[in-house]
Amino acid sequence: MTAVTDALAWFVVGAFGTSALLQGQSRQWSRYLAVTAWVLFAAFWGLLTPHFAFTQQSIIEGVLAAAAVPACLYTAYLVGAGKRNPETLTRAVAIMGLLYLPFQTIEVLRQFMIETVAQQGEWVMAQLGYYPPIVDGDHGYHAKYVFLGENQVTGEAGHRFTTTVLLACTGVGSMSIVGGLALAVDAPLRRRLLAVAITFPIIYGLNIVRVVFIAIAHGEQWFAGGVVESLVDMMFGSPSPNMVSYLFADRVLAQSLSVVVLVVLTLALLRIIPELGGVIEDVLYIATGKEYDVTARFAQ
Repeated sequence: MTAVTDALAWFVVGAFGTSALLQGQSRQWSRYLAVTAWVLFAAFWGLLTPHFAFTQQSIIEGVLAAAAVPACLYTAYLVGAGKRNPETLTRAVAIMGLLYLPFQTIEVLRQFMIETVAQQGEWVMAQLGYYPPIVDGDHGYHAKYVFLGENQVTGEAGHRFTTTVLLACTGVGSMSIVGGLALAVDAPLRRRLLAVAITFPIIYGLNIVRVVFIAIAHGEQWFAGGVVESLVDMMFGSPSPNMVSYLFADRVLAQSLSVVVLVVLTLALLRIIPELGGVIEDVLYIATGKEYDVTARFAQ
């Protein structure tokens, strides 16, 4: 994210939050603010799409960001036309932003999360018999693993294969999404907090596993050559052979599984807070234009 998208993100979250606060007082102004928030949210994802798709070379994040633009604009239309008012989803997005943005925009929090994950990943790797030193990354935090191996281009030994832990590697984003969904619904506070208490450690633990897997796969060049290299060449435009293992481990395997885990956790949450079905119904309606009764099914 850049300074522009950071500022826009705070503005969007403020609009969503204010709309949520006005839901029980002035529904007309709440609706106006919701429309504004969804339009700005579309602009936010539009600005981030090139970053994800080209700078980060993340096909999954790029596609999801691009798909979010028309989805947000369509939601703004539905709310503005009075055809649907996803009030719980509006609250959820506001809470997601309030959970995530402090770590994105406040350096001391960002550094704490990144370096904590890096240190815990180092411990896990040591239990597996890997001891890469950690050095300062380009972001200035002590969070870059360094493996030495054979250069896949020249065949020379001692090539540095480095993996830097970023905020996106900490699980804060996924925890913010799940936390926003769980806390936004109209359900007893005890059940909402229980859902958070169960899912946050799971997400965090799986994220440490993800970081360790990517670092070792890249450092040990697990996926270099063969069919995987051909697949990565096709997907990412013939990158350096030294980067094949990293791109396959992170951009293909880890990110794909992260989406699957997030969906599975959301469905599991329905067992604890079936009221979450209302948010899923809103999302499904926006995506398909059809009504689904998710809440009634899981409430049983």
